Amino acid sequence: MPLSLRQLTTFREVMRSGSISQAARTVGRTQPAVSTMVQTLEDQLGFALFVRTHGKLTPTPEAYFFLEECEDILSRVERTERTLERVSALQSGKLKIACHPAASSVFLPRLLTRFLVGKDDLQVSLIMRSSDVIEDMIASQQFDMGFAETPAPRASINQVNYELECVCILPAGDPLRSAEVITPADLDGRPMAALFDHHGTALRTETVFREAGVRFNKRFELRTFLPGLTFVAAGACGMICDMITAYSHILQAPEADQLVIRRFRPRVSAGVSILTPGYATPSMVSRAFISDLQQEVGQMMTYMDQVLARG
Repeated sequence: MPLSLRQLTTFREVMRSGSISQAARTVGRTQPAVSTMVQTLEDQLGFALFVRTHGKLTPTPEAYFFLEECEDILSRVERTERTLERVSALQSGKLKIACHPAASSVFLPRLLTRFLVGKDDLQVSLIMRSSDVIEDMIASQQFDMGFAETPAPRASINQVNYELECVCILPAGDPLRSAEVITPADLDGRPMAALFDHHGTALRTETVFREAGVRFNKRFELRTFLPGLTFVAAGACGMICDMITAYSHILQAPEADQLVIRRFRPRVSAGVSILTPGYATPSMVSRAFISDLQQEVGQMMTYMDQVLARG
């Protein structure tokens, strides 16, 4: 019969107290039950742990050797229990996140900072990659979750999709700051910053200009919208960009330095998704962070709708 943790704990208490009755009180059992457990333990081990003389227990040399083994085993078990308690409380473990550029500088780090409060033993890996690379990383289970542009559905990925409207960003003193809504006609021929040619947002933006019969003047071709904020602030161009980039600018910039952010019509959308591996069960900490991320995206959409409504 294998030894049990209860047997080891009881034996340790007998050795520590030197008394069956005191050990019984410590472990919350009756004295006969502890005596029987010690006797059963000796029978299983095949040697005596105590010499019994006039009702007094004297440990044998083998008992001291066995105590060292018990202490080592029970210490490991107790450490494991403490670790599992921290994991259960989301205070320990690992969280691996892959994030696309738009959310990697402000949006996600800001959320992570709040999430990590009180979780000093939680290890986080946060990398920035392009959305197509993130898709493959999540499908191959290299990361717990990804936040990226919406991919085509595939069985190896679970995704929660959001369709976010793009906004128009102009220099702080731009004459169009009094307009509530910006249209392609307002920007006819004006220098603009946009993403590289085959990106979906760039294609949709150029399409609405073409359908409106006005010229889209792409002065700056970008890999991400983030550097475009600097060009806009300098008065070098305007930009139709994703909501997360605009929201991040509002969070960081002093009110006096904020750019003009207005609703753009016809609507141009940019999809983002929370991605998790399709063939793996997410950890507790991963599920908790995803829940916070979903709330944060919802709060951002509500806030930006209020900003755009104010004009």
